[in-house]
Amino acid sequence: MQYQTVYFENPGPENTDETLKVVTEWADRLDIKTVLVASASGQTGIAALQQLKNHTVIIVTHATGFKSENQQELTPENRKRIEELGGHVLTCQHALAGISRAVRLQLNTYQIDEIIANTFRLFGQGVKVAVELSLMAADAGLIRTDEDLIAVGGTNQGADTAAVIRPANISRFFNLKVRGILCKPWSF
Repeated sequence: MQYQTVYFENPGPENTDETLKVVTEWADRLDIKTVLVASASGQTGIAALQQLKNHTVIIVTHATGFKSENQQELTPENRKRIEELGGHVLTCQHALAGISRAVRLQLNTYQIDEIIANTFRLFGQGVKVAVELSLMAADAGLIRTDEDLIAVGGTNQGADTAAVIRPANISRFFNLKVRGILCKPWSF
């Protein structure tokens, strides 16, 4: 098998359109039916749904309270548009944060899930996000763990990373397989 990874010069939202083109091409080529897309405000999610019309698209948001208490970054207008386009929305605790982030913020020490998150960041923020989305969607019962999917992440805003992943539930984390990186930033 011969696959080619697309590298973007820099991370960021300017790569969103090209990332979604790469995802569409590879989803069709590999007959992958499910695509997970990280989207805080919902804008990237809407763009993904407009591009990936023949796929099941699950938009994964930040947890409520991620930026500030009681705040949900996904706007009601964008949630409505995502649902009108046939997308599904998953809002839950981040798989590689949660209570460990509270421990770090309060006691200034890291726990294992944030150490794992930082290890994935060695490949770029988007790779960490792609893995995390897969864990979250599996635990929510929205995806199967015996089928490959494509997970799309980014660095701060937009999409700049996509990976083919065989997901796992968080309790079976080491069964997760990153099969291939479709695109990512070269500099990060």
